[in-house]
Amino acid sequence: MTTATAITHRPAAVRESNSASRPIGGEIRVLHVINGEHYAGAERVQDLLAAELPGYRVSVGFACLKKGKFVEARRCGDAPVHQIEMKGRFDLRAVWRLVRLIRQGGYHVLHSHGPRSALIAALASKWTGIPLVHHVHSPTTRDTTNHLRCRLNAIVERLAFRQSKALVAVSESLGRYLVDRGVATEKIQVVPNGVPHRQEADLAEQVERTAQASSGRPCTLGVVALFRPRKGLEVLLQTLVELRRRGFEVRLRAVGGFETPEYESEIKTLCSRLGVESMVEWVGFTRDVESEMRRFDLFVLPSLFGEGMPMVVLEAMAQGLPVVATEVEGVPEVVRDGREGVVVAPGNATALADGVARILSGSIDAAELGRNALKRHDEKFSAKAMAQAVAGVYRRVVA
Repeated sequence: MTTATAITHRPAAVRESNSASRPIGGEIRVLHVINGEHYAGAERVQDLLAAELPGYRVSVGFACLKKGKFVEARRCGDAPVHQIEMKGRFDLRAVWRLVRLIRQGGYHVLHSHGPRSALIAALASKWTGIPLVHHVHSPTTRDTTNHLRCRLNAIVERLAFRQSKALVAVSESLGRYLVDRGVATEKIQVVPNGVPHRQEADLAEQVERTAQASSGRPCTLGVVALFRPRKGLEVLLQTLVELRRRGFEVRLRAVGGFETPEYESEIKTLCSRLGVESMVEWVGFTRDVESEMRRFDLFVLPSLFGEGMPMVVLEAMAQGLPVVATEVEGVPEVVRDGREGVVVAPGNATALADGVARILSGSIDAAELGRNALKRHDEKFSAKAMAQAVAGVYRRVVA
């Protein structure tokens, strides 16, 4: 399994290519096939790639299988977006729409994200002969609390694995997951997620704020997510109760929408039952995550499972924020306990409270964590490094 910084061979699995798919004049035209329903971590990756890839002679278009937030929330408005809407999970008419779009746009590579888009893109790839790259953002077999859906998605994704010329895994843990799923190592490319750098003036302000996290003043904990059961929001609310019991004055600023109205009602009922309603501010969805993070003292991610390499953790680090996160999937590859933040066991409110308390009590220097987070982001997880590595994958599959 290769990493983004150590590309030393061209896999045998991608040596054959359709001559019609070869780019003219050096530019590669890539069509990303996405759901488009939400604007969360995977969609943020897609948006950033569209912004950065032109610098590596790659032009990007999008084909959305659902109507939703992606079109209105995306930052890169230059990339064309096409709706090839599916009326249901098994509406395969989208394949023909995608084939027509590929031919009209003269695309050289298909790039899919998620099981649904992988199925449609795999069939279109087989029909047109152009190569498919599939991006693995999280482990499909443990992506939701609905085990039947996980099983079905895993079966669909396995079919796409066979058609794909290359698989991009966002973390080493996902690379190992793919090997366990029977994917040949030479087909796997680990490309860590990345986010843009911040302006130095803004960083200085954030570092100053972070330095005051253990000063005894009221502290704002921040969480950013598409809120759904695997994000561990229930554990975080119980953590607020525990921190209050220990005498810490904290508030939670929760940024993001809920996956379903039913889950939102369930969480807000729990809020009321725990008596923490006055401690939580529900911000809702925003496309300006960076501005919201400037209001945080600490960033908390209480996920229970299913995190490939969370974009929000990288965004927090790029803001100079200390991170308290759970030890799931690719998180420990980004945040090292005691260096950029604190890593705790998932599903345990006491452990999460202990992690936050280590920083608020001054046991760990909050400002030092923030500076370390900035440095690690700059060295390992920039948006440009991500785009450069993905562009390298495209060039190999069409070579």
